[in-house]
Amino acid sequence: MSFLRSLFSGVSGLMSQQTMMDVIGNNIANINTIGFKAGRATFSELYAQTLRGATQPTTTNGGTNPMQVGLGTTVSSINTMFTQGAFQNTGVSTDLALSGPAFFIVNQNGQQLYTRVGSFQFDSNGMLTNPGTGAVVQGKLADAVGNIPSGTALQNIQIPADTKGPAVATTTAELSGNLDASAAVGTAIDTSILVYDSLGNQTNVKVTFTKTADNAWSWTATAPAPATTASSGTVTFNTDGSLNNVTGNPVVVTPGTGAPDISFTLNLGKPSATVPGNFSGLTQASGDSAVNLRNQDGSSSGTLQTISIESSGIIRGAFSNGAKRALGQIMLAEFNNPSGLVKVGDDNWTVSGNSGTAAIVNPGGTTTIQSNALEQSNVDLSQEFTNMITAERGFQANARVITTSDQILQEVVNLIR
Repeated sequence: MSFLRSLFSGVSGLMSQQTMMDVIGNNIANINTIGFKAGRATFSELYAQTLRGATQPTTTNGGTNPMQVGLGTTVSSINTMFTQGAFQNTGVSTDLALSGPAFFIVNQNGQQLYTRVGSFQFDSNGMLTNPGTGAVVQGKLADAVGNIPSGTALQNIQIPADTKGPAVATTTAELSGNLDASAAVGTAIDTSILVYDSLGNQTNVKVTFTKTADNAWSWTATAPAPATTASSGTVTFNTDGSLNNVTGNPVVVTPGTGAPDISFTLNLGKPSATVPGNFSGLTQASGDSAVNLRNQDGSSSGTLQTISIESSGIIRGAFSNGAKRALGQIMLAEFNNPSGLVKVGDDNWTVSGNSGTAAIVNPGGTTTIQSNALEQSNVDLSQEFTNMITAERGFQANARVITTSDQILQEVVNLIR
């Protein structure tokens, strides 16, 4: 009854094609699943029965090859295809898509999991979570001044809605404009600088420039009560009108509010005492005098208004006082063999013995984060339909093998009639 081998080969073929259809069906079912990665079934020959072994050549006769009959097929692997999915713009700042091989790290009920799904929202406690599962995004939190710690220690990303931005004392004030080169000695021109102390109190410091000689001016700073200052200095210019040198920095203001003294640099441009010709900042040329404040770095305290997430994973907050600072950084995980990860449901993965351990990395290297977008499923529908036809024909052909084997068995039974 050795011909029955074909019957069992046909059965193994049916089972393998069924598994292939299971994989195809799951791929098609997840055609619109965010971050889904398609699977692929591969087959291998089950094993073979040796009817005759091979023989070595002799001096009088050649060798013979082995005679073997295959006994069917089996599914050798079901691989996950981690190809890049297309991006869909959503306009939601906490929707994140990954461009590259890495995974988001989330913590669900104390278990560290990995996912490609970046549909995140802040919950009532300020936790950045997957709203469908409650899994909390992992990363690093910045300190009060926006410094993100080094290392790979992970924390829950938590940014309360009432996060405050501390007041920042002014440390530099940048002026630009022109002082009239044709002005008479003793001519004065004023400009105002709004500075902040460490408590966020404002002081309007007046800086007066007075011409003392050709290409030379003095400056003095005054402040209204209760603030006081006694800062002064000089400004000299080259013969081409470019800035030569500035003395008297920094400006020191005692605010009189209980805050420490404000010490800020009066930035008038880049002095060029040895190399004239730099006309940035304050210059001296014939024409109307006008000195204006271009920029100063102090601010009062503020409350968090909006956040943005950069490609490096930095979460940056914009505050009501106009300040911006880093609030945290989303971290990612990379694996030597991502296909070795184990699916645990809800589009999450966990490590296995063949995935390797997670390497915690900063976004911006091999993988970047795209905010306001989600990664779509990487299922190629046309390829899946083609595979479905192949699986169907394979099932049909194996079913025909079983039918034909059954007909042969029937003929054997009929021999005794």
